[in-house]
Amino acid sequence: MMKAPIQVAGPCSAESAEQVMQAASGLASCGLDYFRAGIWKPRTKPGAFEGVGNTGLPWLQEVQRVHGMKVCTEVANVRHVEAALEAGIDMLWIGARTTANPFQIQEIADALRGVQIPVAVKNPTQPDLALWSGAIERLQNAGIQELMAVHRGFTVHGQKKYRNVPLWQIPIDFRNEHPEIPLLNDPSHITGRRDMIPDVAQMAADLGFDGFMIEVHPDPDVAWTDAAQQITPERYVELLEGLVFRSTSNAMDLDDLTSLRSEIDMIDEGLVELLVRRMGVSKEIGRYKGKHGMTILQNARWTHILKQNVGLGEGQGLSPDFIKEIYKAIHQASIAAQRKVIGE
Repeated sequence: MMKAPIQVAGPCSAESAEQVMQAASGLASCGLDYFRAGIWKPRTKPGAFEGVGNTGLPWLQEVQRVHGMKVCTEVANVRHVEAALEAGIDMLWIGARTTANPFQIQEIADALRGVQIPVAVKNPTQPDLALWSGAIERLQNAGIQELMAVHRGFTVHGQKKYRNVPLWQIPIDFRNEHPEIPLLNDPSHITGRRDMIPDVAQMAADLGFDGFMIEVHPDPDVAWTDAAQQITPERYVELLEGLVFRSTSNAMDLDDLTSLRSEIDMIDEGLVELLVRRMGVSKEIGRYKGKHGMTILQNARWTHILKQNVGLGEGQGLSPDFIKEIYKAIHQASIAAQRKVIGE
Protein backbone atom coordinates (compact mmCIF):
# COMPACT_ATOMS: atom_id res chain seq x y z
CA MET A 1 0.00 0.00 0.00
CA MET A 2 1.31 3.44 -0.95
CA LYS A 3 2.01 5.84 1.88
CA ALA A 4 -0.11 9.01 1.63
CA PRO A 5 1.91 12.13 0.82
CA ILE A 6 2.51 14.70 3.55
CA GLN A 7 0.31 17.71 2.79
CA VAL A 8 1.07 21.27 3.87
CA ALA A 9 -1.18 23.82 2.16
CA GLY A 10 -2.69 27.25 2.65
CA PRO A 11 -2.21 30.87 1.61
CA CYS A 12 1.15 32.50 1.07
CA SER A 13 0.14 35.26 3.47
CA ALA A 14 -2.55 35.54 6.11
CA GLU A 15 -4.42 38.67 5.01
CA SER A 16 -7.52 38.68 7.22
CA ALA A 17 -9.42 36.42 9.57
CA GLU A 18 -12.02 35.83 6.84
CA GLN A 19 -9.49 34.95 4.15
CA VAL A 20 -7.66 32.50 6.43
CA MET A 21 -10.90 30.78 7.44
CA GLN A 22 -12.10 30.63 3.83
CA ALA A 23 -8.89 28.92 2.78
CA ALA A 24 -9.04 26.51 5.72
CA SER A 25 -12.70 25.67 5.07
CA GLY A 26 -11.91 24.94 1.43
CA LEU A 27 -9.13 22.57 2.47
CA ALA A 28 -10.88 21.00 5.48
CA SER A 29 -11.77 17.78 3.67
CA CYS A 30 -8.35 17.27 2.06
CA GLY A 31 -6.69 15.51 4.98
CA LEU A 32 -3.97 18.12 5.40
CA ASP A 33 -1.16 17.40 7.80
CA TYR A 34 -0.73 21.15 8.35
CA PHE A 35 -2.57 24.27 7.26
CA ARG A 36 0.01 26.94 6.41
CA ALA A 37 -0.21 30.74 6.39
CA GLY A 38 2.63 33.26 6.57
CA ILE A 39 2.23 36.07 9.09
CA TRP A 40 5.86 37.25 9.10
CA LYS A 41 7.08 37.66 5.52
CA PRO A 42 10.81 38.23 4.85
CA ARG A 43 10.77 40.23 1.61
CA THR A 44 13.58 40.85 -0.85
CA LYS A 45 13.03 44.62 -1.08
CA PRO A 46 11.79 47.19 1.44
CA GLY A 47 8.27 48.50 1.07
CA ALA A 48 6.70 45.15 0.19
CA PHE A 49 4.01 43.65 2.42
CA GLU A 50 5.83 41.95 5.29
CA GLY A 51 2.88 40.18 6.89
CA VAL A 52 0.28 41.00 9.53
CA GLY A 53 2.57 39.81 12.32
CA ASN A 54 1.21 38.69 15.68
CA THR A 55 -2.26 39.85 14.61
CA GLY A 56 -2.54 36.68 12.53
CA LEU A 57 -1.88 34.23 15.37
CA PRO A 58 -5.50 34.24 16.65
CA TRP A 59 -6.65 33.57 13.07
CA LEU A 60 -4.58 30.38 13.02
CA GLN A 61 -5.85 29.45 16.47
CA GLU A 62 -9.41 29.77 15.13
CA VAL A 63 -8.55 27.32 12.33
CA GLN A 64 -7.34 24.90 15.00
CA ARG A 65 -10.56 25.35 16.98
CA VAL A 66 -13.09 25.24 14.12
CA HIS A 67 -11.57 22.60 11.86
CA GLY A 68 -9.28 20.68 14.21
CA MET A 69 -6.41 21.30 11.81
CA LYS A 70 -2.79 21.55 12.79
CA VAL A 71 -1.36 24.90 11.70
CA CYS A 72 2.08 26.22 10.81
CA THR A 73 3.77 29.49 9.99
CA GLU A 74 7.20 30.81 9.01
CA VAL A 75 9.63 32.10 11.61
CA ALA A 76 12.76 34.13 10.90
CA ASN A 77 13.98 35.21 14.33
CA VAL A 78 13.73 34.51 18.04
CA ARG A 79 10.81 36.90 18.53
CA HIS A 80 8.78 35.00 15.94
CA VAL A 81 9.62 31.68 17.58
CA GLU A 82 8.56 32.86 21.02
CA ALA A 83 5.26 34.30 19.77
CA ALA A 84 4.44 31.18 17.75
CA LEU A 85 5.20 28.85 20.65
CA GLU A 86 3.12 30.95 23.05
CA ALA A 87 0.19 30.81 20.60
CA GLY A 88 0.37 27.02 20.34
CA ILE A 89 1.31 26.86 16.65
CA ASP A 90 1.77 23.18 15.74
CA MET A 91 4.72 23.43 13.34
CA LEU A 92 7.23 26.07 12.29
CA TRP A 93 8.95 26.45 8.97
CA ILE A 94 12.16 28.29 8.19
CA GLY A 95 12.25 30.13 4.87
CA ALA A 96 14.94 30.14 2.21
CA ARG A 97 16.41 33.54 3.09
CA THR A 98 16.77 32.51 6.74
CA THR A 99 18.30 29.12 5.92
CA ALA A 100 21.01 31.00 4.04
CA ASN A 101 22.15 32.71 7.27
CA PRO A 102 23.84 30.37 9.79
CA PHE A 103 23.71 33.04 12.52
CA GLN A 104 19.92 33.31 12.24
CA ILE A 105 19.56 29.53 12.14
CA GLN A 106 21.65 29.14 15.27
CA GLU A 107 19.60 31.76 17.13
CA ILE A 108 16.39 29.98 16.16
CA ALA A 109 17.87 26.62 17.17
CA ASP A 110 18.90 28.03 20.56
CA ALA A 111 15.39 29.44 21.06
CA LEU A 112 13.92 26.00 20.36
CA ARG A 113 16.32 24.09 22.61
CA GLY A 114 14.30 21.87 24.92
CA VAL A 115 11.09 22.34 22.89
CA GLN A 116 9.67 19.47 20.87
CA ILE A 117 7.89 20.95 17.87
CA PRO A 118 8.12 19.91 14.21
CA VAL A 119 10.27 22.22 12.09
CA ALA A 120 10.41 22.31 8.28
CA VAL A 121 13.51 23.83 6.69
CA LYS A 122 13.41 25.21 3.16
CA ASN A 123 16.51 25.08 1.01
CA PRO A 124 18.56 28.30 0.92
CA THR A 125 18.04 30.69 -1.97
CA GLN A 126 21.44 29.81 -3.43
CA PRO A 127 22.24 26.28 -4.64
CA ASP A 128 24.34 25.31 -1.60
CA LEU A 129 23.72 21.85 -0.20
CA ALA A 130 26.06 22.44 2.76
CA LEU A 131 24.01 25.42 3.97
CA TRP A 132 20.81 23.37 3.83
CA SER A 133 22.37 20.42 5.64
CA GLY A 134 24.01 22.76 8.12
CA ALA A 135 20.65 24.28 9.07
CA ILE A 136 19.23 20.82 9.68
CA GLU A 137 22.24 19.82 11.76
CA ARG A 138 22.06 22.96 13.92
CA LEU A 139 18.44 22.15 14.75
CA GLN A 140 19.31 18.51 15.44
CA ASN A 141 22.09 19.62 17.78
CA ALA A 142 19.49 21.70 19.64
CA GLY A 143 17.46 18.55 20.24
CA ILE A 144 14.76 19.02 17.59
CA GLN A 145 13.72 15.51 16.63
CA GLU A 146 10.90 16.04 14.14
CA LEU A 147 12.35 17.75 11.09
CA MET A 148 11.30 18.06 7.47
CA ALA A 149 13.11 19.56 4.49
CA VAL A 150 11.34 21.59 1.80
CA HIS A 151 12.71 21.89 -1.72
CA ARG A 152 11.55 25.26 -3.12
CA GLY A 153 14.11 25.78 -5.88
CA PHE A 154 17.11 28.09 -6.20
CA THR A 155 17.87 31.56 -7.46
CA VAL A 156 19.91 31.32 -10.66
CA HIS A 157 20.75 34.50 -12.54
CA GLY A 158 19.41 34.82 -16.05
CA GLN A 159 17.03 31.88 -16.22
CA LYS A 160 13.44 32.61 -17.25
CA LYS A 161 11.40 29.39 -17.18
CA TYR A 162 11.16 29.04 -13.40
CA ARG A 163 10.89 31.54 -10.61
CA ASN A 164 13.38 29.34 -8.73
CA VAL A 165 15.20 26.65 -10.68
CA PRO A 166 14.54 23.18 -9.22
CA LEU A 167 18.09 21.79 -9.70
CA TRP A 168 16.77 18.34 -8.81
CA GLN A 169 20.18 16.86 -8.09
CA ILE A 170 20.52 18.98 -4.93
CA PRO A 171 17.45 17.55 -3.16
CA ILE A 172 18.51 14.10 -4.36
CA ASP A 173 21.92 14.65 -2.74
CA PHE A 174 20.21 16.03 0.38
CA ARG A 175 18.16 12.84 0.64
CA ASN A 176 21.29 10.73 0.35
CA GLU A 177 22.85 12.70 3.24
CA HIS A 178 19.68 12.72 5.37
CA PRO A 179 17.58 9.68 4.40
CA GLU A 180 15.70 9.83 7.71
CA ILE A 181 14.25 13.32 7.06
CA PRO A 182 11.00 13.64 5.07
CA LEU A 183 11.53 15.70 1.92
CA LEU A 184 8.71 17.91 0.64
CA ASN A 185 8.45 19.76 -2.65
CA ASP A 186 7.18 23.35 -2.97
CA PRO A 187 6.09 23.65 -6.62
CA SER A 188 4.50 27.05 -5.95
CA HIS A 189 7.84 28.78 -5.34
CA ILE A 190 9.70 26.76 -7.96
CA THR A 191 7.33 27.70 -10.77
CA GLY A 192 6.00 31.11 -9.77
CA ARG A 193 3.07 30.19 -12.06
CA ARG A 194 0.05 28.13 -11.15
CA ASP A 195 -0.19 26.50 -14.60
CA MET A 196 3.25 24.88 -14.15
CA ILE A 197 2.59 23.47 -10.69
CA PRO A 198 1.23 20.05 -11.84
CA ASP A 199 4.32 19.19 -13.91
CA VAL A 200 6.75 20.06 -11.13
CA ALA A 201 4.65 18.27 -8.50
CA GLN A 202 4.53 15.16 -10.67
CA MET A 203 8.30 15.27 -11.12
CA ALA A 204 8.68 15.40 -7.34
CA ALA A 205 6.30 12.46 -6.97
CA ASP A 206 8.28 10.51 -9.59
CA LEU A 207 11.47 11.17 -7.61
CA GLY A 208 9.91 9.77 -4.44
CA PHE A 209 9.42 12.99 -2.48
CA ASP A 210 7.42 12.49 0.69
CA GLY A 211 4.89 15.28 0.15
CA PHE A 212 4.21 18.87 -0.80
CA MET A 213 3.95 22.40 0.54
CA ILE A 214 1.59 24.27 -1.80
CA GLU A 215 0.15 27.76 -1.65
CA VAL A 216 -3.65 27.79 -1.73
CA HIS A 217 -5.80 30.95 -1.63
CA PRO A 218 -9.60 31.31 -1.86
CA ASP A 219 -9.17 34.00 -4.56
CA PRO A 220 -5.57 33.88 -5.85
CA ASP A 221 -5.88 36.74 -8.31
CA VAL A 222 -6.37 39.25 -5.49
CA ALA A 223 -3.77 37.76 -3.13
CA TRP A 224 -1.51 40.31 -1.46
CA THR A 225 1.62 38.25 -2.15
CA ASP A 226 2.65 35.77 -4.86
CA ALA A 227 -0.75 35.87 -6.56
CA ALA A 228 0.47 34.16 -9.74
CA GLN A 229 1.64 31.00 -7.98
CA GLN A 230 -1.34 30.33 -5.72
CA ILE A 231 -4.25 28.03 -6.58
CA THR A 232 -7.81 27.70 -5.30
CA PRO A 233 -8.82 24.94 -2.87
CA GLU A 234 -10.81 23.32 -5.72
CA ARG A 235 -7.76 23.29 -7.97
CA TYR A 236 -5.70 21.85 -5.11
CA VAL A 237 -8.08 18.89 -4.88
CA GLU A 238 -7.83 18.37 -8.65
CA LEU A 239 -4.03 18.58 -8.45
CA LEU A 240 -3.76 15.86 -5.83
CA GLU A 241 -6.24 13.63 -7.64
CA GLY A 242 -4.26 14.00 -10.86
CA LEU A 243 -0.86 13.08 -9.41
CA VAL A 244 0.48 9.57 -9.94
CA PHE A 245 2.33 8.14 -6.95
CA ARG A 246 4.59 5.20 -7.64
CA SER A 247 6.19 2.70 -5.31
CA THR A 248 9.94 2.97 -4.75
CA SER A 249 10.12 -0.79 -5.35
CA ASN A 250 7.97 -3.59 -6.73
CA ALA A 251 8.99 -7.15 -5.95
CA MET A 252 7.44 -8.44 -9.19
CA ASP A 253 9.71 -6.30 -11.33
CA LEU A 254 12.94 -6.44 -9.32
CA ASP A 255 14.71 -8.97 -11.57
CA ASP A 256 14.24 -6.81 -14.67
CA LEU A 257 15.12 -3.68 -12.72
CA THR A 258 18.30 -5.26 -11.33
CA SER A 259 19.39 -6.20 -14.84
CA LEU A 260 18.79 -2.68 -16.16
CA ARG A 261 20.59 -1.13 -13.20
CA SER A 262 23.57 -3.42 -13.81
CA GLU A 263 23.66 -2.15 -17.38
CA ILE A 264 23.60 1.45 -16.12
CA ASP A 265 26.46 0.65 -13.70
CA MET A 266 28.60 -0.71 -16.57
CA ILE A 267 27.87 2.34 -18.72
CA ASP A 268 28.74 4.65 -15.83
CA GLU A 269 32.06 2.88 -15.32
CA GLY A 270 32.81 3.45 -19.00
CA LEU A 271 31.87 7.11 -18.72
CA VAL A 272 34.24 7.61 -15.79
CA GLU A 273 37.06 5.88 -17.67
CA LEU A 274 36.46 8.14 -20.68
CA LEU A 275 36.46 11.24 -18.48
CA VAL A 276 39.78 10.17 -16.92
CA ARG A 277 41.27 9.68 -20.40
CA ARG A 278 39.90 13.03 -21.58
CA MET A 279 41.30 14.83 -18.54
CA GLY A 280 44.69 13.25 -19.20
CA VAL A 281 44.70 14.61 -22.75
CA SER A 282 43.53 17.99 -21.46
CA LYS A 283 46.51 18.14 -19.10
CA GLU A 284 48.88 17.40 -21.98
CA ILE A 285 47.29 20.25 -23.92
CA GLY A 286 47.81 22.45 -20.86
CA ARG A 287 51.52 21.63 -20.82
CA TYR A 288 51.74 22.48 -24.52
CA LYS A 289 49.99 25.82 -23.95
CA GLY A 290 52.31 26.61 -21.05
CA LYS A 291 55.40 25.78 -23.08
CA HIS A 292 54.30 27.97 -26.00
CA GLY A 293 52.88 30.89 -24.00
CA MET A 294 49.27 30.30 -25.06
CA THR A 295 46.22 31.31 -23.02
CA ILE A 296 44.30 28.49 -21.37
CA LEU A 297 40.97 29.61 -22.83
CA GLN A 298 40.92 29.25 -26.59
CA ASN A 299 37.44 30.61 -27.25
CA ALA A 300 37.13 29.53 -30.88
CA ARG A 301 37.99 25.95 -29.91
CA TRP A 302 35.52 25.97 -27.00
CA THR A 303 32.75 27.33 -29.26
CA HIS A 304 33.50 24.58 -31.81
CA ILE A 305 33.40 21.81 -29.18
CA LEU A 306 30.10 23.05 -27.75
CA LYS A 307 28.42 23.52 -31.13
CA GLN A 308 29.62 20.19 -32.47
CA ASN A 309 28.55 18.11 -29.48
CA VAL A 310 25.23 19.88 -28.95
CA GLY A 311 24.48 19.02 -32.58
CA LEU A 312 25.56 15.41 -32.13
CA GLY A 313 23.44 15.03 -28.99
CA GLU A 314 20.41 16.72 -30.48
CA GLY A 315 20.64 14.40 -33.47
CA GLN A 316 20.35 11.46 -31.05
CA GLY A 317 17.38 12.92 -29.21
CA LEU A 318 19.21 14.54 -26.29
CA SER A 319 18.27 17.97 -25.00
CA PRO A 320 20.67 20.76 -26.08
CA ASP A 321 20.52 22.18 -22.54
CA PHE A 322 21.54 18.79 -21.15
CA ILE A 323 24.57 18.57 -23.45
CA LYS A 324 25.55 22.18 -22.69
CA GLU A 325 25.49 21.59 -18.94
CA ILE A 326 27.66 18.48 -19.27
CA TYR A 327 30.24 20.17 -21.46
CA LYS A 328 30.32 23.32 -19.37
CA ALA A 329 31.19 21.19 -16.35
CA ILE A 330 33.85 19.30 -18.33
CA HIS A 331 35.26 22.57 -19.66
CA GLN A 332 35.54 24.10 -16.19
CA ALA A 333 37.29 20.97 -14.91
CA SER A 334 39.67 21.05 -17.89
CA ILE A 335 40.52 24.71 -17.28
CA ALA A 336 41.26 23.94 -13.62
CA ALA A 337 43.47 20.98 -14.61
CA GLN A 338 45.38 23.03 -17.19
CA ARG A 339 45.95 25.88 -14.74
CA LYS A 340 47.41 23.37 -12.31
CA VAL A 341 49.84 21.80 -14.79
CA ILE A 342 50.94 25.21 -16.12
CA GLY A 343 51.71 26.28 -12.56
CA GLU A 344 53.84 23.20 -11.82
